[in-house]
Amino acid sequence: AGIKIIYAVIGFEGRALRAEVAPLIPSSIKVCWIDNPEWRKRNGISVLAAAPHVTGPFLLTMGDHLFEQSIVDLLLREAKPDQLNVAVDKKLDSIFDLADAMKVQMRGDQVVAIGKDLPNYNAIDTGMFVCPRDFFSYIERAKSRSGGSDCTLADGVRAMAEDGLVRGIDIGDAWWQDVDTPQMLRAAEEKLRVLAKN
Repeated sequence: AGIKIIYAVIGFEGRALRAEVAPLIPSSIKVCWIDNPEWRKRNGISVLAAAPHVTGPFLLTMGDHLFEQSIVDLLLREAKPDQLNVAVDKKLDSIFDLADAMKVQMRGDQVVAIGKDLPNYNAIDTGMFVCPRDFFSYIERAKSRSGGSDCTLADGVRAMAEDGLVRGIDIGDAWWQDVDTPQMLRAAEEKLRVLAKN
């Protein structure tokens, strides 16, 4: 996908995580490890920890999500640099844990609402984004709305959607998986074995 630098935000057990992950990263990719001392807070704060290091549009992904390469390629190819681009899955029946999934309501290709408890939705946020640099300011806006100390990534997406600047890019038949539990891990490992054979 042409990725040359990864800014990896770490917190709880960060040193152990780095020791395990670092050997798996190809030598062609530079990794800058960013310690988030506020890791007990929500994931919007982790994203903000990367802000001083990022100077332009960037790919953002959750550390506990797995993706087929085709999703990365699609998102990078279709993204508009002045908008927040979200890889979404419209295959609702294929979602492993729909109750916990981040639901998205779309009109055309525009994201108009996002949240785990949305009553009306037609897609799921896969946890991969291509973001403009000013996405950080929207997360800061969301943080200030919450009293100035904490916020989620979804809060930042919601703030940017209010300005009509969030697009959903449908991943089609491509595979991804959130890995929150041992059961999810087993399912992901089985799927990866199948994909490796094909």
